[in-house]
Amino acid sequence: MMNSPPTEHFAILGSGAVGGYYGAKLVRAGHRVSFLARGAHLAAMRERGLQICSPLGDFTVSVEVTDDPSLVGPVDVVLFTVKTYDNDTALPMLAPLVDDRTVVLTLQNGVDSSEEVAGVVGEAHVLGGATYIATGLSAPGLIEQTGTHRKIVFGEVFGERSRVSDRVATLGRLMEPADIEIETVVDARPRLWEKLIYLCPFAAFTGAARSPIGKLWSDSGTQVRFMAAVAEVEAVARAEGVDVSVTVAREIREYMDALPAATRSSMLIDLLQGKRIEVEALQGTIVRRGQALGVATPIVTALYEVLRPYARGK
Repeated sequence: MMNSPPTEHFAILGSGAVGGYYGAKLVRAGHRVSFLARGAHLAAMRERGLQICSPLGDFTVSVEVTDDPSLVGPVDVVLFTVKTYDNDTALPMLAPLVDDRTVVLTLQNGVDSSEEVAGVVGEAHVLGGATYIATGLSAPGLIEQTGTHRKIVFGEVFGERSRVSDRVATLGRLMEPADIEIETVVDARPRLWEKLIYLCPFAAFTGAARSPIGKLWSDSGTQVRFMAAVAEVEAVARAEGVDVSVTVAREIREYMDALPAATRSSMLIDLLQGKRIEVEALQGTIVRRGQALGVATPIVTALYEVLRPYARGK
């Protein structure tokens, strides 16, 4: 059954800035989408629908939304998009959404998510993905997109990975007409790690300094230490046996050189708002994996210790 291509009933587990945005796009493209949400966001979506404000155009969709996955039942595709610090409560919600045909595509930050999801639903159901998008939940029922990036890169993470699998290719073809930029890959792990090689230092430096990137990147000494942190994360990836690009560090430097000075990481934004932060998924996992593999991560470790007290917010 798991080799059968997914069809078109999606569930969005984590209907905030990322999941809500992609779910709204899928609704507008004609798919059935069941949103899982809670609190004021759930109430607003029920009352007024889900509103997207974007440079690509504003729109509102009527939505099917609940806080109880058992009312949704098994679906064809689950997008797992909760913040990693909510996994304790979110992971158990997967079971009612999954049967033999279901594919779970996790778009969480970091590299731990695929294994954590597989621990609940089994490896055969799991695809891994990384998303590149700037969105925020501005108010209950309102998601604002800054910029125009809306890219998902995904593929298999377990089992045979010699070509793009049929179910990955089929899911890509389902999602592309929803105006989502799709890149399907044979093996998702290198791309997940390449994102973390950038995001771990970027979130850590901006978060620990409570500063947008411009002031930090304009200092030559900070640049050196930032790229040293990039090298630490890359070394952990290679020690894990993941074949990340040989040019990943150069590409990160070029990206940083072009980044607008006012750019803030989501970790910085959450810190300034007193919210919980994904320090364990971004920095903590590198420290723990480095220790287990005998790879030194002194800069990431120092930043992790600075940020860790804020893991649960104010």
